[in-house]
Amino acid sequence: MSMKSTMLTFALLLLFGAVSVVGGCNTVAGAGRDISNTGDNIESSAERNK
Repeated sequence: MSMKSTMLTFALLLLFGAVSVVGGCNTVAGAGRDISNTGDNIESSAERNK
């Protein structure tokens, strides 16, 4: 392998890794909001049905 193709391969792997990490953060943040909203809804329902 030439040095140029090795660097290109490394750069592409780094780019795909960064995109995966950023996408994962958004997914986890969204899941956290969904879980929080579910908890709020359960709490509201419990208060209404006392």
